[in-house]
Amino acid sequence: MNRELLDALIQATYETPSYFLEDINNGKRKAIVEGEKLLKDDKLIAVRSDTSTEYFPEHTHDYVEIVYMYQGQTEHIINGEKVLLKEGEFLFLNQKCRQENLPSTDNDIAVNFIVHPMFFENMLNMMSFEETLLHRFIIQCLQGDESRANYLHFRVSGILPLQNLAENLIWNLINDIPNQRKINEATMALLFTQLLNNANEVEYSRDESNVILKVLAYIDNHYANGSLTDLARLMYYDFNTLSKQIKKQTGKNYTDLVQEKRLSQACFLLKNTNLGIAEISEKVGYENISYFHRLFNKTYGLSPKKYRDSVK
Repeated sequence: MNRELLDALIQATYETPSYFLEDINNGKRKAIVEGEKLLKDDKLIAVRSDTSTEYFPEHTHDYVEIVYMYQGQTEHIINGEKVLLKEGEFLFLNQKCRQENLPSTDNDIAVNFIVHPMFFENMLNMMSFEETLLHRFIIQCLQGDESRANYLHFRVSGILPLQNLAENLIWNLINDIPNQRKINEATMALLFTQLLNNANEVEYSRDESNVILKVLAYIDNHYANGSLTDLARLMYYDFNTLSKQIKKQTGKNYTDLVQEKRLSQACFLLKNTNLGIAEISEKVGYENISYFHRLFNKTYGLSPKKYRDSVK
């Protein structure tokens, strides 16, 4: 991050609202940080740097918080679990997460994106419709699901495209530019897409009630050669019980979810690499290239070659 952008960001340094600490210490109400205090002029997203070195007591938010660790590291306790956020990493917290920030040093600089759930509505249309960790996370944020207190921790330090997109989003938010909302939505959608490309580096809430996150994480990492049998064994679940739970929570069966992921990854490889179609078919888990062609054409209405020609 260049010095000019960092200086502009620090001018918007997040300070703990005095009313918030008083309410916690005096026990007057629940420890909830309210988005309307931070989102001004009906905006749906805002950014603030967090350079505070002090302990921040347990609290929740009525908005979605995305923490980007610009410099150093910070420790958090999320739903009773200790999470160490290192430089270059992202932490997504939904509205139900219980969060404590542990003391840090003067060299630790975090960036907090304060996001109203409605911000994600248009952004979802820019992303694929496959079931992924992030897609599920956003849907639950939009639904305000009272039973799910979830977080996602992306351990993606050192991945340059993600750092660039985070800085682009920060710049967009601290500068008054035309079409700001559309640009913010598009930038966030690109950021999410890059995070999905690094799904093997994500940790998530170990809340046992949220089985589907574990299922989606497994598919993200093992779509080419995983199986529901192996997944059930890893999760210590009965095969039929897990199968029914997946269907109940997603409306789809395990095979449908794997197929969506495989075809989505095939589209990514067709667009962004020069790999042959047979090699792509094998990479995403289809050894029978004829079957891959039929499935791709049935899903998208054109062959893999025509798809590649249309997006190159």
